[in-house]
Amino acid sequence: MTYFSPESLDPQDPEGAVAAAAKRCSNWGRWGNDDVLGTLNFIDDEHRCAGAALVRRGASFSLAQSFDMNGPQRGWRRRTNPVHTMLDTGVDAERGNQGFPHGIGGADDVIFMPLQASTQWDGLGHIFDHGFAYNGRRAGDVVTSEGDGVTGIETTAGLIAGRGVLLDVGRVIGADGELSDGFAITPEHLDATIAAQGDTAHLGRGDLVLVRTGQLSRARREGWGEYAGGAAPGLSFTTADWLHGTEIAGIATDTWGFEVRPTEFENAFQPLHQVAIPHIGLFIGEMWDLDALADDCAADGVFEFWLTATPLPVTGAVGAPVAPIAVK
Repeated sequence: MTYFSPESLDPQDPEGAVAAAAKRCSNWGRWGNDDVLGTLNFIDDEHRCAGAALVRRGASFSLAQSFDMNGPQRGWRRRTNPVHTMLDTGVDAERGNQGFPHGIGGADDVIFMPLQASTQWDGLGHIFDHGFAYNGRRAGDVVTSEGDGVTGIETTAGLIAGRGVLLDVGRVIGADGELSDGFAITPEHLDATIAAQGDTAHLGRGDLVLVRTGQLSRARREGWGEYAGGAAPGLSFTTADWLHGTEIAGIATDTWGFEVRPTEFENAFQPLHQVAIPHIGLFIGEMWDLDALADDCAADGVFEFWLTATPLPVTGAVGAPVAPIAVK
């Protein structure tokens, strides 16, 4: 596969780079004009069976951050941390003021949160390019005030499960297991990580790829700081062709925005998203907690596992929380 180096990018021309990459990497019409699943089409029953067969020890790892007020959000575009409140409590039960008969009592609660406040998937209606959504649809025909009526996250229900592969770029490439903020992960870095980790890290069609940068480890140690929306290690724009050519079904990172921040262009915002979601049809996960899984993979030298990561099927949502589980 031909890779484009960061040096080949014109920092003054993000629009030209996006247009060229979109043309090279487009999956529009690949699975028909009515397709709403994008790269999830790469996961079939055979792939899921092979993924399930990877379970050997039964070791299970939660890849979700906590959903609470201590999260990373800082209010950007009205994104807040989850607010959890009680509707009924044990105090109410003790005082017998719940109105239930024969001594029964209970507790109940409610949560308010942006759907992308913590560990989550970006859906295909989340990002547009010049007013167009995945598969060439007009953005206004896809997402309205009633939500995403075409590619809403509920269309993925039960589908995001299969072979997962961890690429611990932070451990292989970084110093002390972490990449510095602003570090751009190129295709060469990804391939070098695969080579260093060995056969179980080799990728195939339909795989779900997890990229650990180590930024979440640093945030745990030093505090959230600007984790949400600030400078971060992440995928270089030059990985667009790698993401398309590998035919992976989805990719998730331990960072807020998946791609390197600041970007490799001047006056650009999330340019890799602008290609990956509306043109490749790729599902992107963000703010995943990969540290415990990474430690285990480093210890036993096995970087593949069964992964199940179905988002909360909120009808019409353009992204949704997920509590992924990896099992080895």
